[in-house]
Amino acid sequence: MEIIPAIDIRGGRCVRLVQGDYARETVFGDDPVAMAKRWVGQGARWLHVVDLDGAKEGRPVNDELVRRIVRESGADVQVAGGVRDVSAIDRWAEAGAARIVLGTLAVEQPDAVEAAVRRHGERIAVAVDVKGGRAAVKGWLETSDTPAAEFVRATAQRGVRHFIYTDISRDGMLQHIDFDALRAMLQALAETGLPARMIYSGGVTSVEDIIALAQHDLDGAIVGRALYDGRIDLQQAVLALATGDGT
Repeated sequence: MEIIPAIDIRGGRCVRLVQGDYARETVFGDDPVAMAKRWVGQGARWLHVVDLDGAKEGRPVNDELVRRIVRESGADVQVAGGVRDVSAIDRWAEAGAARIVLGTLAVEQPDAVEAAVRRHGERIAVAVDVKGGRAAVKGWLETSDTPAAEFVRATAQRGVRHFIYTDISRDGMLQHIDFDALRAMLQALAETGLPARMIYSGGVTSVEDIIALAQHDLDGAIVGRALYDGRIDLQQAVLALATGDGT
Protein backbone atom coordinates (compact mmCIF):
# COMPACT_ATOMS: atom_id res chain seq x y z
CA MET A 1 0.00 0.00 0.00
CA GLU A 2 1.36 3.40 -0.99
CA ILE A 3 1.35 6.42 1.31
CA ILE A 4 0.25 9.25 -0.99
CA PRO A 5 0.73 12.85 0.16
CA ALA A 6 -2.03 15.24 -0.88
CA ILE A 7 -1.12 18.56 -2.44
CA ASP A 8 -4.18 20.78 -2.66
CA ILE A 9 -3.67 23.99 -4.63
CA ARG A 10 -5.75 27.12 -4.26
CA GLY A 11 -4.71 30.54 -5.48
CA GLY A 12 -1.33 29.10 -6.42
CA ARG A 13 -0.57 28.03 -2.85
CA CYS A 14 -0.51 24.72 -1.03
CA VAL A 15 -3.50 24.61 1.33
CA ARG A 16 -5.69 22.26 3.31
CA LEU A 17 -9.44 22.62 3.78
CA VAL A 18 -11.63 21.21 6.54
CA GLN A 19 -14.35 18.90 5.16
CA GLY A 20 -13.89 20.53 1.76
CA ASP A 21 -15.05 23.91 3.11
CA TYR A 22 -13.39 26.71 1.14
CA ALA A 23 -13.98 29.08 4.05
CA ARG A 24 -11.92 26.88 6.39
CA GLU A 25 -8.54 27.03 4.71
CA THR A 26 -5.04 26.75 6.14
CA VAL A 27 -2.09 27.72 3.96
CA PHE A 28 0.90 25.40 4.33
CA GLY A 29 3.18 26.76 1.63
CA ASP A 30 3.53 29.23 -1.22
CA ASP A 31 5.31 26.78 -3.52
CA PRO A 32 3.38 23.56 -4.30
CA VAL A 33 6.19 22.33 -6.56
CA ALA A 34 8.73 22.58 -3.73
CA MET A 35 6.24 20.82 -1.45
CA ALA A 36 5.91 18.00 -3.96
CA LYS A 37 9.67 17.59 -4.10
CA ARG A 38 9.82 17.60 -0.31
CA TRP A 39 7.43 14.66 -0.04
CA VAL A 40 9.22 12.74 -2.76
CA GLY A 41 12.50 13.35 -0.95
CA GLN A 42 10.96 11.76 2.14
CA GLY A 43 9.91 8.61 0.31
CA ALA A 44 6.65 9.29 -1.55
CA ARG A 45 6.34 7.50 -4.87
CA TRP A 46 2.86 8.85 -5.66
CA LEU A 47 1.32 12.29 -5.15
CA HIS A 48 -2.36 13.27 -5.14
CA VAL A 49 -2.59 16.78 -6.59
CA VAL A 50 -5.90 18.65 -6.49
CA ASP A 51 -6.68 21.91 -8.25
CA LEU A 52 -9.20 23.22 -5.71
CA ASP A 53 -9.97 26.31 -7.78
CA GLY A 54 -10.57 24.02 -10.73
CA ALA A 55 -12.89 21.80 -8.72
CA LYS A 56 -14.96 24.84 -7.78
CA GLU A 57 -15.01 26.45 -11.24
CA GLY A 58 -15.34 23.27 -13.29
CA ARG A 59 -12.20 23.77 -15.35
CA PRO A 60 -8.42 23.60 -14.75
CA VAL A 61 -7.23 26.81 -13.07
CA ASN A 62 -3.83 26.02 -11.53
CA ASP A 63 -2.89 23.83 -14.46
CA GLU A 64 0.62 25.20 -15.01
CA LEU A 65 1.58 24.50 -11.39
CA VAL A 66 0.13 21.00 -11.62
CA ARG A 67 2.00 20.40 -14.89
CA ARG A 68 5.24 21.44 -13.20
CA ILE A 69 4.63 18.95 -10.42
CA VAL A 70 4.02 16.23 -13.00
CA ARG A 71 7.25 17.16 -14.82
CA GLU A 72 9.54 17.99 -11.92
CA SER A 73 8.53 16.02 -8.82
CA GLY A 74 9.93 12.64 -9.80
CA ALA A 75 6.77 10.89 -8.59
CA ASP A 76 3.75 9.38 -10.26
CA VAL A 77 1.04 12.02 -10.01
CA GLN A 78 -2.70 11.58 -9.93
CA VAL A 79 -4.40 14.82 -10.93
CA ALA A 80 -7.84 15.90 -9.71
CA GLY A 81 -10.03 18.98 -9.72
CA GLY A 82 -12.02 20.50 -12.55
CA VAL A 83 -11.66 17.59 -14.97
CA ARG A 84 -15.17 17.89 -16.39
CA ASP A 85 -14.81 17.04 -20.09
CA VAL A 86 -12.98 14.83 -22.56
CA SER A 87 -10.59 17.56 -23.67
CA ALA A 88 -9.38 18.11 -20.10
CA ILE A 89 -8.82 14.37 -19.69
CA ASP A 90 -6.80 14.22 -22.90
CA ARG A 91 -4.72 17.26 -21.90
CA TRP A 92 -3.73 15.71 -18.58
CA ALA A 93 -2.89 12.43 -20.27
CA GLU A 94 -0.68 14.29 -22.75
CA ALA A 95 0.93 16.18 -19.85
CA GLY A 96 2.08 12.89 -18.34
CA ALA A 97 -0.30 12.46 -15.40
CA ALA A 98 -0.09 8.89 -14.17
CA ARG A 99 -3.80 9.01 -13.30
CA ILE A 100 -6.58 11.44 -14.11
CA VAL A 101 -9.21 11.55 -11.37
CA LEU A 102 -12.82 12.11 -12.39
CA GLY A 103 -15.45 13.11 -9.86
CA THR A 104 -18.42 15.20 -10.97
CA LEU A 105 -18.10 13.96 -14.55
CA ALA A 106 -18.32 10.34 -13.38
CA VAL A 107 -21.55 11.02 -11.46
CA GLU A 108 -23.25 13.19 -14.07
CA GLN A 109 -21.96 11.70 -17.35
CA PRO A 110 -21.10 8.02 -16.86
CA ASP A 111 -20.97 7.42 -20.60
CA ALA A 112 -18.15 9.95 -20.88
CA VAL A 113 -16.21 8.06 -18.23
CA GLU A 114 -16.66 4.81 -20.09
CA ALA A 115 -15.32 6.49 -23.23
CA ALA A 116 -12.36 7.87 -21.25
CA VAL A 117 -11.51 4.38 -20.01
CA ARG A 118 -11.57 3.06 -23.56
CA ARG A 119 -9.17 5.84 -24.56
CA HIS A 120 -6.84 5.93 -21.54
CA GLY A 121 -7.33 2.62 -19.74
CA GLU A 122 -6.02 2.38 -16.18
CA ARG A 123 -4.90 5.99 -16.17
CA ILE A 124 -8.53 6.85 -15.38
CA ALA A 125 -9.51 6.89 -11.70
CA VAL A 126 -12.84 7.86 -10.20
CA ALA A 127 -13.31 9.80 -6.98
CA VAL A 128 -15.95 8.42 -4.64
CA ASP A 129 -16.44 11.49 -2.46
CA VAL A 130 -19.01 10.48 0.13
CA LYS A 131 -21.21 12.76 2.20
CA GLY A 132 -24.16 11.29 4.09
CA GLY A 133 -23.81 8.04 2.17
CA ARG A 134 -24.13 9.78 -1.22
CA ALA A 135 -21.69 10.92 -3.88
CA ALA A 136 -20.70 14.58 -3.64
CA VAL A 137 -19.96 16.68 -6.73
CA LYS A 138 -18.69 20.10 -7.88
CA GLY A 139 -15.82 20.43 -5.46
CA TRP A 140 -17.94 18.83 -2.70
CA LEU A 141 -20.23 21.86 -2.82
CA GLU A 142 -23.24 19.70 -3.77
CA THR A 143 -24.44 16.21 -2.94
CA SER A 144 -25.99 14.05 -5.65
CA ASP A 145 -28.93 11.69 -5.23
CA THR A 146 -26.69 8.72 -6.03
CA PRO A 147 -25.91 6.31 -3.15
CA ALA A 148 -22.15 5.89 -2.98
CA ALA A 149 -22.15 2.07 -2.99
CA GLU A 150 -24.44 2.00 -6.02
CA PHE A 151 -22.19 4.51 -7.77
CA VAL A 152 -19.10 2.37 -7.16
CA ARG A 153 -20.73 -0.77 -8.52
CA ALA A 154 -22.10 0.93 -11.62
CA THR A 155 -18.83 2.72 -12.38
CA ALA A 156 -16.77 -0.45 -12.04
CA GLN A 157 -19.10 -2.08 -14.54
CA ARG A 158 -18.17 0.68 -16.99
CA GLY A 159 -14.53 -0.35 -16.88
CA VAL A 160 -13.03 1.86 -14.18
CA ARG A 161 -10.35 -0.02 -12.24
CA HIS A 162 -9.14 2.64 -9.79
CA PHE A 163 -11.28 4.36 -7.17
CA ILE A 164 -10.40 6.98 -4.57
CA TYR A 165 -12.82 6.86 -1.65
CA THR A 166 -12.97 9.97 0.51
CA ASP A 167 -14.97 10.24 3.70
CA ILE A 168 -15.75 13.96 3.49
CA SER A 169 -16.94 14.16 7.10
CA ARG A 170 -13.42 13.26 8.25
CA ASP A 171 -11.34 15.09 5.66
CA GLY A 172 -9.03 17.54 7.41
CA MET A 173 -10.60 16.77 10.78
CA LEU A 174 -7.84 14.51 12.18
CA GLN A 175 -10.52 12.18 13.56
CA HIS A 176 -9.03 8.87 12.39
CA ILE A 177 -10.99 6.49 10.15
CA ASP A 178 -14.50 5.06 10.03
CA PHE A 179 -13.47 1.50 9.22
CA ASP A 180 -17.08 0.27 9.08
CA ALA A 181 -17.80 2.73 6.26
CA LEU A 182 -14.57 1.78 4.50
CA ARG A 183 -15.38 -1.93 4.67
CA ALA A 184 -18.84 -1.22 3.22
CA MET A 185 -17.26 0.54 0.25
CA LEU A 186 -14.76 -2.26 -0.27
CA GLN A 187 -17.61 -4.77 -0.10
CA ALA A 188 -19.53 -2.86 -2.77
CA LEU A 189 -16.48 -3.03 -5.01
CA ALA A 190 -15.88 -6.71 -4.28
CA GLU A 191 -19.49 -7.54 -5.17
CA THR A 192 -18.80 -6.56 -8.77
CA GLY A 193 -16.35 -9.45 -9.13
CA LEU A 194 -14.13 -7.12 -11.17
CA PRO A 195 -10.40 -6.46 -10.63
CA ALA A 196 -10.94 -2.90 -9.40
CA ARG A 197 -8.88 -1.37 -6.60
CA MET A 198 -9.39 1.40 -4.06
CA ILE A 199 -7.37 4.17 -2.42
CA TYR A 200 -8.58 5.65 0.88
CA SER A 201 -8.66 9.31 1.89
CA GLY A 202 -10.08 11.20 4.86
CA GLY A 203 -9.02 11.51 8.48
CA VAL A 204 -5.71 9.63 8.37
CA THR A 205 -4.21 10.95 11.58
CA SER A 206 -1.43 8.63 12.74
CA VAL A 207 1.01 5.96 11.65
CA GLU A 208 -1.29 3.50 13.42
CA ASP A 209 -4.07 4.53 11.05
CA ILE A 210 -1.81 3.79 8.10
CA ILE A 211 -0.85 0.36 9.46
CA ALA A 212 -4.54 -0.43 10.06
CA LEU A 213 -5.46 0.66 6.53
CA ALA A 214 -2.79 -1.63 5.14
CA GLN A 215 -4.78 -4.57 6.48
CA HIS A 216 -7.72 -3.71 4.22
CA ASP A 217 -6.44 -4.61 0.75
CA LEU A 218 -6.06 -1.02 -0.41
CA ASP A 219 -3.72 0.30 -3.07
CA GLY A 220 -2.97 3.45 -1.13
CA ALA A 221 -3.79 5.92 1.62
CA ILE A 222 -3.88 9.64 0.89
CA VAL A 223 -2.57 11.71 3.78
CA GLY A 224 -2.98 15.46 4.05
CA ARG A 225 -3.23 17.59 7.16
CA ALA A 226 -1.49 15.08 9.43
CA LEU A 227 1.63 15.34 7.25
CA TYR A 228 1.54 19.11 7.11
CA ASP A 229 1.14 19.66 10.84
CA GLY A 230 3.73 17.02 11.76
CA ARG A 231 1.48 14.39 13.30
CA ILE A 232 2.83 11.94 10.75
CA ASP A 233 6.49 11.90 9.72
CA LEU A 234 6.47 10.57 6.17
CA GLN A 235 9.87 8.87 6.35
CA GLN A 236 8.92 7.12 9.58
CA ALA A 237 5.52 6.16 8.15
CA VAL A 238 7.08 4.63 5.03
CA LEU A 239 9.45 2.61 7.23
CA ALA A 240 6.64 1.57 9.58
CA LEU A 241 4.54 0.40 6.65
CA ALA A 242 7.45 -1.61 5.26
CA THR A 243 8.05 -3.32 8.60
CA GLY A 244 4.44 -3.47 9.79
CA ASP A 245 5.43 -1.65 12.98
CA GLY A 246 2.99 1.08 13.97
CA THR A 247 4.43 1.60 17.44
